[in-house]
Amino acid sequence: MDWLMLIAAGCCEMLGVAMLGKLQRDRDFLTLFLFVLGFGGSLLLLSQAMNTLPMGTAYAVWTGIGASGGAVLGMVLYGEGRGLRRIICIVMILGAAAGLKLIG
Repeated sequence: MDWLMLIAAGCCEMLGVAMLGKLQRDRDFLTLFLFVLGFGGSLLLLSQAMNTLPMGTAYAVWTGIGASGGAVLGMVLYGEGRGLRRIICIVMILGAAAGLKLIG
């Protein structure tokens, strides 16, 4: 259950990052609400997951999901670069996060 909360926290982080990008263009209430909901939910779920998971592992996995997910969302939603080197780096981040789960 703790790992599911951590993955959900990473997904909420991705929502917050996506809404941060949208807030740069559209300053409406729904976007602001989703921004606060995303980051608030992310921190709440992360803190719950850290009750049973080691802090270093939980934070690294959470950051990896948020960073790689944010980069992918930037490519999909905001037209950011999709070069092979960038995709390889995203895969490396996800692989490192998965590795922490496997050895932890």
